[in-house]
Amino acid sequence: MNETTKFQAEVENNIQNLQDDPDVQALSRIWLREITPYKYAYNFTWMGRPIIQFPQDMLAMQEIIWNLKPDLIIETGIAHGGSLIFHASMLELVGEDADVLGIDIDIREHNRSEIEKHPMFKRITLIEGSSIDDKTVQKVFDFAKNKQRVLIILDSNHTHEHVLNELKIYSRLVTKDSYLIVFDTLVEDMPDSLSGDRPWGKGNNPKTAVWEFLKNNDRFEIDKKIESKLLITVAPDGYLKCIKD
Repeated sequence: MNETTKFQAEVENNIQNLQDDPDVQALSRIWLREITPYKYAYNFTWMGRPIIQFPQDMLAMQEIIWNLKPDLIIETGIAHGGSLIFHASMLELVGEDADVLGIDIDIREHNRSEIEKHPMFKRITLIEGSSIDDKTVQKVFDFAKNKQRVLIILDSNHTHEHVLNELKIYSRLVTKDSYLIVFDTLVEDMPDSLSGDRPWGKGNNPKTAVWEFLKNNDRFEIDKKIESKLLITVAPDGYLKCIKD
């Protein structure tokens, strides 16, 4: 066994031990609960744009993009555009001829302006409209035509019904060995009070949608290894790997 293989085996063992340690898992959940009221995810930017994600999840995204080398990344939910810029910059580093497609029901003008003048915008296309509206879906599928490796990130409206509809629609575009990633599944694990006046909460959120989706779809499985090595993630049960064509 060479040194690289030995190191990889050690890492795999570390991840398994983290997964098997109930105290570490519990501490992670407590930490997440305690920092959520402070909007921890709002504290970070990527190449000048607010990213509104946990750094741990962005590192996982980097690993997925580098290993998969997708020729299309689709994300529902744009906000300030930091995630789109992140994905575009990763594709720039990978060096592939690849695109990022961002979808949002309301792309605010100041955000659109900042995204469009960013150096990474050369890889980005924006679509304004509901991610589950027929016209929007048709535009997305037309854009994805002839793409070989498609990666999907769902991060828009977090209600069970909306996310389940997104899962059913966009799972068809995900190619074998790629991922369908659902952010903010963490809502199910947090006190209802942290959702405020949002239309989602315990029992009605992205994680419940994932569970419902997987009951009737055997093309995907939850990649628990990603969650176990991150410990701090907004997407527990949300990293879905495509295991079938």
